[in-house]
Order: sequence, then C-alpha cells, then structure tokens
Amino acid sequence: MLDHLIKGARVVDGSGGPAFVADVGIRDGRIAAVGAVTEEARTSEDASGLVLAPGFVDPHTHYDAQLFWDPYATPSLNHGVTTVAGGNCGFTLAPLHPSRPEDADYTRRMMSKVEGMSLVALEEGAPWSWHSFGEYLDALEGRIAVNAGFMVGHCALRRYVMGPDAVGGQPSDEQLTAMVALLDEAMAAGAWGLSTTQSSTHSDGDGKPVASRHAGPAELIALSRAVGEREGTQIEAIVAGCLDQFSDDEIDLFVEMSAAAGRPLNWNVLTIDAAVPERVPRQLAASERARKAGGRIVALTMPILTPMNMSLGTFCALNLIPGWGEILALPVPERIERLRDPGVRAEMLRRADSKEAGVFRRLADFGRYVIGDTYSAENEGLTGRVVRDIAAERGQEPFETLVEICAADHLRTVLWPMPTDNDPDSWTLRQETWRHEDVMLGGSDAGAHLDRMCGAPYTTRFLGDCLRGRKLVTLEQAVKMLTDDPAQLFGLRGRGRIAEGFHADLVLFDPERIDAGKATLVHDLPGDSPRLDSKAIGVTAVWVNGVESIRDDVVTGAVPGKVLRSGRDTHTVSTK
Repeated sequence: MLDHLIKGARVVDGSGGPAFVADVGIRDGRIAAVGAVTEEARTSEDASGLVLAPGFVDPHTHYDAQLFWDPYATPSLNHGVTTVAGGNCGFTLAPLHPSRPEDADYTRRMMSKVEGMSLVALEEGAPWSWHSFGEYLDALEGRIAVNAGFMVGHCALRRYVMGPDAVGGQPSDEQLTAMVALLDEAMAAGAWGLSTTQSSTHSDGDGKPVASRHAGPAELIALSRAVGEREGTQIEAIVAGCLDQFSDDEIDLFVEMSAAAGRPLNWNVLTIDAAVPERVPRQLAASERARKAGGRIVALTMPILTPMNMSLGTFCALNLIPGWGEILALPVPERIERLRDPGVRAEMLRRADSKEAGVFRRLADFGRYVIGDTYSAENEGLTGRVVRDIAAERGQEPFETLVEICAADHLRTVLWPMPTDNDPDSWTLRQETWRHEDVMLGGSDAGAHLDRMCGAPYTTRFLGDCLRGRKLVTLEQAVKMLTDDPAQLFGLRGRGRIAEGFHADLVLFDPERIDAGKATLVHDLPGDSPRLDSKAIGVTAVWVNGVESIRDDVVTGAVPGKVLRSGRDTHTVSTK
C-alpha cells in the first residue's frame, strides 16, 4: 500500500522533457509509482490543474545556524526548496577547538559581521555543543525539515589549527599538514568539501580580514588536493573579482584549485548587466580555461532581482564601497557631521563611481533610491517616494537630500535602491547567459543578511516570471534549472527528479498563481531580532522524503529532512 497518492498532476519531472499528466505514489519516503496508479493508498489528493515538480535545490545558503532555531529553513521550504547547501564562503560553525572556548565567541561575532546574522540569535538559538565537524552534523541529525549538506569553511580550519594567528599569519609545514588532516576528517564525517574566501569584502567581528584571506595559493592547492581524495566532494570559493571581473591571478587560482581536486568549483554571484557587457565573457573565461586544464568552474547567478535595503546607520553594502567604511563606522553624531560636509560627500561620490568600487558602482545613483521606513516628524510622508523627486523639490543634489532625510531620523531611515539592470537588454543577456553549460541558478544567501535582503523566494518568483511574466524559458526548463541541474552538480543521489526510486522531495503548485509575496520585516528570531520574510503564493504542498512539510504556506511540524553526507548521499562528480 502507498503512503500517499497524488492524482492527476501535471508532472514536470526535472529532466527538461515535456510535462505529462500522471499519478505519483509515495511509499517509505521514495517515489514508488509514476503513471496511471491503481494501487491503494492510505491518503490521496486530487491534483488536477496543478503542477508537481521535484523539490528545489538551493546551492548557496547560510542556514548553518538558523536550522537550530528554525528547522524548517523558512522561508526557503515555503517556496519549495527541499535541499539546501550550507557552509559556503569559507564560514562554518565547526570545527571548534576543544581547548579554546573563546573560538565560539569569535565565530559568532564573525558570522554576525560578515553574514549579517543576529548576534543575539547566534548566542541564544544554537547549542554550540560540538567541537568536530562530525559533531556539528550530528547535532542537526533528526531535527530538520529540509535536507541539508554542508561544506567545511576554510576560516574554521585555519582558526582550529592556528588559533588567533589564523588572522594575519601563515601556517608552518606542520600546521598545513594538520589543516589538511582536519579537512579530511570533516569530509570523512560528511562535509561536502571545502569552501573558502579571498574576497576583500569579508571582515571578521574585529574588522580584520577573515582568516582564509591570508592563505596563499600553496595552502589553497594543498586543501584542494585533499578534496579530491574523498568521494562526493566539491569546492566553493569566493575572490574579490566575483563581484565584478576576475583578475588573471584569480582565474589562475580557480583553475588550479579545481584541476588539483578534479572536482567542480562553484562561485557566486555572476552579476549580469547590459551596461557592463564585458563582465559576462570575462567571468566565464575562467570556466573555459578550467575545462582545458581538467577542472570545472561553475558560476551561480540569480534569475530574479533581489531587493536589498540600505542604511547609513547600520552595516550594509554601502560600507563596502571604497572609502565609505571609515566614515560609516564613526559614532552617529560624528557620522552625521561628516556626511553633511559637502567636501566629504563629493569625495564619497567620487570613490563610489570609481573603477575600484567594482559592482558597488551600482549603488552610487542616489537619485534612484526609494525612501522606506522613517522615524521623525520631519520625514512624515516621504515613505515610498523617490529621492530624485524630493531633491528636485528642495533644489538639492540627490545625495545631499538623502543625507538630510537620514540625519533627521538619526540615520535609522531604511533605503531601497532601485535596480539599475531591470532593462530589456539585461534580461536578454540573462536569457543568453543561462544557456552556458557552466552557469547555474542560485546565490540566494538564504539564512544570511537577514534584515537586509530576502533571496530565498527566487524559486517561486522565477517560476511565476516564466509562466506569466517575461517567459524567458519554458516551465520544463525552469524546473530543471532549479532541480536536476544543482542536483547533478553536487552529485546528489536520487534527488532532483520525479522518477521511480528517487527520494520523494516534491512541490505541488498552482501555475496560475505561483509567485512570492513582498518582503516584509518580522521579529521572530531568538531575542526578538528582525529578519525579512516573504510569503509563498500558489504553493499547495511540499514533501520532504515523502512527508508533507508545507501545506498552503504553513509548516506542518514534521521534521523529515536528512543531513546529506558526502559519499553516502553524494557521488563524485569528476572533472577528469
């Protein structure tokens, strides 16, 4: 007898092939039957007019901590994501050295700074009961509603072996050997491989470059070789050029790392903008070179424009513009005084529009900002208005107007920059770029930057756009891009498709309604900390390993997710 039968659904199976109407039966967490199913089932439902797809796979998240207080990985699970890849960008909560309890505090402060996680939530919401990476994975086992796999972060490896010298120091031969052994131990316990960062935007809680930024090529190659010794592993890496255009040295490094491991390396995020036509071919040159050298480099890119709010009062992307961080780190009264200085503003604008600002140049058109929440009588009625229009009324330059609005709120004003790449040419370029064999959808950063952005709903918003919006790809192709493509990259065993014998990770949705609601600020983290959330629209149900986990955008309370461990739950995707 079947556990559950979904009858008469329009099945989009993840292969990219044409949709077909069929019944799908579930038994013991697997897909037991696809077609005209006559076997009896304990429960069943009529899915006529609805689409049944494999559960979506999000290849880049930071749910490492959130899963302890939110086993449902909301809002990703609501939007049909049944498998998440965590431990990205070189940052993980394990391993932690057993004789240095202060390392946990350092890690929490680093994650709060670099990934925009609430420090209170990190302190109160996770048990911090582990030392080894395997113990961390064990702490999640049996208590999560999504499937989750984790890379092991280079920063944690360095800190464990080198202590405080991990920031600024170079490992001795003995320490490098110990680091490689620690990585191997983590992979033996189930880590998916290595994640690392060399990005100039990544600083720890003390404002210093994070540990992995101090690693030289020899260290990175040694760790990459270790990845290649274990089954079902990967590399994820970030360098400064990911935000704009790679340098020759960065391409060389990526190619050597992937080739040394014989494993795919993925990076994020490929920003596609018709105003910078040279960026895409430059970034994908790394992929072309890697294939010739026996490696593979995969670029993640988002299929939607994810709004990100800004503020002159708290740490955000504006702090990462060259020359801005020093000013925006000042005490608020001094910060306001400096921002009101015309000479200071002129220099800030010059730096923001310079080549060194890279992709952050997109943030420099302050006339295109929309005013969000305000907090003072002087700003009453400005919410929802565009800065350019307010500046014209006041006879000011847009940045001056923006500063005065924020100063009236003691810099608490929420700012929403309008995207500069929402034009037809940019969408056409995205459509072309998605066809590249080494480009994959992803880069949501779900679980990070919680009060600044909400990338988790990219799955439902993209499907809605494909069905009722720009229609850049077919429904069948869109589902493949969200399911089978990432499952194949990670070598997930029995996931990413609707086929007999596969794990029953499934999403049932209404093609006439599928979409994501507007991002709204909620206070539901430990310590009443805020985050942005988005309701799923048109998602009827989500099953994880055959168990209903979402029904009409509400979690059921079930926790059927699995900690996916390398080798056991992933197979090797070799590049050689």
